[in-house]
Amino acid sequence: MLKPGDVVKADFPGASGIKRRPCVVVSSDLYHSTRPDVMLAVVTTNIAIATAPNDCVLFEWEQAGLDFLSAVRIYISSRLQRDVTKIGRLSDADWQEVQARLRLALAVS
Repeated sequence: MLKPGDVVKADFPGASGIKRRPCVVVSSDLYHSTRPDVMLAVVTTNIAIATAPNDCVLFEWEQAGLDFLSAVRIYISSRLQRDVTKIGRLSDADWQEVQARLRLALAVS
């Protein structure tokens, strides 16, 4: 079962077709136990565009299974759990930062 803070790859539509891209699981264990899907925040290697207060550069990106310096953008989408592939997990420090950015972006405390 996927866990919050896991790094996965999922298919996303783009201008030139479907692109398999990295994402971070942001849905909870409770959510996963009751639903077939998973909520994801998109990961980008274009850190120059990740400048919003709710964007987050990952400092331990290699540990997370990523190939390049990357940032999480709180652009949330969902995919079926069976359609994503786990590639790694965020470090505790990076996951805490992503959670802080989620709180900034969403109306939750």
